[in-house]
Amino acid sequence: MIAIEYHADLKEVQLDAWLASLLSPAQQQAPFDRLDWMRGLATACRLEPMVVAARNDHSLVVLPLSKGADQLVGLSNYYTFRYRPLIDPDSADARQLLEALARDLASRTHRITLTSVPDEDGSATLLEQVFHDAGWTVLREQCDWNHVLHVRGRCWAEYSASLPGKLRSTIKRKSGKLEYHVLSRFDDLVWAQYDSIYRESWKPEEGSMAFLRQFAETEGEAGRLRMGVAYAEGVPGAAQIWTIEGGTAFIHKLAYRESAKAMSPGTVLSAAMFERALDTDKVTMVDYGIGDDSYKRDWMEEVRPRYRLDMFRPGSPRNWIAVAKSSLARLAGKGQHG
Repeated sequence: MIAIEYHADLKEVQLDAWLASLLSPAQQQAPFDRLDWMRGLATACRLEPMVVAARNDHSLVVLPLSKGADQLVGLSNYYTFRYRPLIDPDSADARQLLEALARDLASRTHRITLTSVPDEDGSATLLEQVFHDAGWTVLREQCDWNHVLHVRGRCWAEYSASLPGKLRSTIKRKSGKLEYHVLSRFDDLVWAQYDSIYRESWKPEEGSMAFLRQFAETEGEAGRLRMGVAYAEGVPGAAQIWTIEGGTAFIHKLAYRESAKAMSPGTVLSAAMFERALDTDKVTMVDYGIGDDSYKRDWMEEVRPRYRLDMFRPGSPRNWIAVAKSSLARLAGKGQHG
């Protein structure tokens, strides 16, 4: 027998031993899949969680959702590299549980939208299929890119030799003119420097600095944080926030002060962060998150698609216009590329 549960209160999730274990660092080696991340989204970003779980005696799957304006969406935001269903590694019938979850959700909402869903692990295809089999109309389209580096045993010297010539030249010319530090703990002074740099950078307004600080503090306590700052004549010019776990370096945030741009502090600091990740932390992959920025292409060697899944409950009049518009847009896109 399959039980479907809805948790709007994350304290309920914490108190459920099986759920808490599934969403813990012991089982999830990426921050976006953990209860602490969801808690931060709820408290600092004011998202309204609805964690949906399906279980039987020996299997458990979770789909972390949030209440949108008039539908359900994935419990994720600006900072989330990827969104996917969370499946207990011992679950033998996860597909059956997910389909039961999808059928039950039809009684809760007329539409569900999930973004930044990967498919290198089969998540996008699995969700598309189970919601379709459960009777939903599913529209899938690519919404973003994810740039990554597979280290393949290279040290910094070997990897840096493969970087574009202009980037190698900048690193060589500017490194001796800057001082930089990489910390593996949270530091209030360094955070204040990051905040100051960010406010004078080219970056758009942050989604939630409170969320980012809370995340950095948590990761620092666990030893996963790598926080770097580059200084030009004693003045902080660039700062970056990375985390390291499960053999992967996640590049979360970076910023440089516009007034220091000529010194290339961001590039020099990136080189120091990559060197630390490859030579000291011995990572096997570097994940640069979502977005197709040109600077990411300079450092990364592989790009992976991220998908948006729009699931519509058939027969709901509230979906007719949205489905029609989406279908027309898809047809128009095929026509332009046909």
